[in-house]
Amino acid sequence: MLDISSQVRVHVETPLAAQIDMGVCDAIEQFAPVRKPVTMNAPHPAKVAGIDSTVPAPAHTVAPPSATVGVPPDTPDVPVDTGAVLQDRLAGWVSDLTTLHELTERLARTNTLADALQELLRAGAALVGARRGLVVLEPRDGLGPDTTIGLGLARADLGHIETVPRSSMSYGRILDGLPGGEREIAQPDLFSEDGLDPRHREVAARLGYAASYALPLSGEAAGRLGAAVWFYDEPAEPVERQRHLVGLYVRYAAEHLARMVEIERTRVCTATIVDELLPARLPRVAGVQLAARRHTGPRGGGDWYDALLLPEAALGLAVGSVTGSGPSAVAASGRLRASLRAYAVMEGEDPVAVLSDLELLLRLTEPARSATALFAYCEPALRKLTLAGAGHSPPLVVGPRRTEFVETSLSAPLGMLACWEAPSIEVTAEPGETVLLYTDGLLHRTGDPMDRAFARLHAAAASVPRPVRTDPGAIADHVLRSVLPDGLDQADSAEDVVLLAARFE
Repeated sequence: MLDISSQVRVHVETPLAAQIDMGVCDAIEQFAPVRKPVTMNAPHPAKVAGIDSTVPAPAHTVAPPSATVGVPPDTPDVPVDTGAVLQDRLAGWVSDLTTLHELTERLARTNTLADALQELLRAGAALVGARRGLVVLEPRDGLGPDTTIGLGLARADLGHIETVPRSSMSYGRILDGLPGGEREIAQPDLFSEDGLDPRHREVAARLGYAASYALPLSGEAAGRLGAAVWFYDEPAEPVERQRHLVGLYVRYAAEHLARMVEIERTRVCTATIVDELLPARLPRVAGVQLAARRHTGPRGGGDWYDALLLPEAALGLAVGSVTGSGPSAVAASGRLRASLRAYAVMEGEDPVAVLSDLELLLRLTEPARSATALFAYCEPALRKLTLAGAGHSPPLVVGPRRTEFVETSLSAPLGMLACWEAPSIEVTAEPGETVLLYTDGLLHRTGDPMDRAFARLHAAAASVPRPVRTDPGAIADHVLRSVLPDGLDQADSAEDVVLLAARFE
């Protein structure tokens, strides 16, 4: 225990810091004893980060010497250890700071908007002493995303709460800018509150909460983002110290959420562009069933696929990938796909000519970019494919009697040779067989060397259950789950995954 002399002056500064919105300061103790100082256990005071002198004293703080209310006048004076009082108060501040630091670090480690909202609810509930709550995300600019997430509330419970008139809920007053909605809203006893909406009273009784405490979520640059509400099972409200702590936390959380909202908007925008650049639907052709699967990385990539009708009841199938990621790669993949479509309509029966034209176009218009592509001219009535590839992985044939890779010629990617040309090959599928076209991202996401990745893909295709082999979509899903288990197909990877399946009848 640190002994402090009877007369101590404590100077605490609390500048806000950029990282955790609380600050880093030194608690510097300067003491001028009027009598012989007590021996101290430590020669220097410890540095205390983020102490705010306005934080109310913790509940366990000893009453100050001046607190003599209710003491009989004849009671003898009891000496009060002022050093113990200050030490206890500092210990309370340090404890609060440690808690806030841990909670903000946990929030900063969240990678998605949904995770950040859940962490906000959990931390806020711990700070205000509640068990349940909800957060309504509704940015003021109207650009979204709009969502409601609950803590300790099932989807049906959230549905019941949404049936309450919005203006009677604390979060509704905050989001709609009604009087009193610009700051905290405490409702310590809902059932004794005058003018409570009958529907609100009914829902509160049904869900078993008797009090609530709400705070607005507002960022300095983004403005109002939403509101958070915590519910108490019994009439209650947070004390002043709890309000101060949760206020500091929510202020930081709002800035973090503003960044996550911008990331989510960018992701949704990129995904929308990617979806618009791919076929809206796959064509229906007699004798063949088609299915496609695509998983895009968080920044958006350049993997693409296509399936288009060609003259004489033929079908063109293609997959490809351009180097890089982000909006530039997405735009380049769209240009490449559109160009391949044009060449396929003109000379699709000769896949080598299609890729040769694509090579020339890429070299002249985008000399700094390379790409891989595979194009197959499909004749469903004959179950025959004529295909050529430029630096692309070979297709995989999956059937009742065989699971094997198609032997394609080795060739360089597009944009890496002065003149690209490689021989085409012909593949004849048996009835009931499925041909899988895929991009290299399926192999790279495994994290294995390429030979092991190819072996994993082959094993996954060979293990497709017999009952689902009649559905190309089910085959594609089984392959993805087997090659990329434990959610790797959804992981935040820079590699896109494209899988196009064609099953011949």
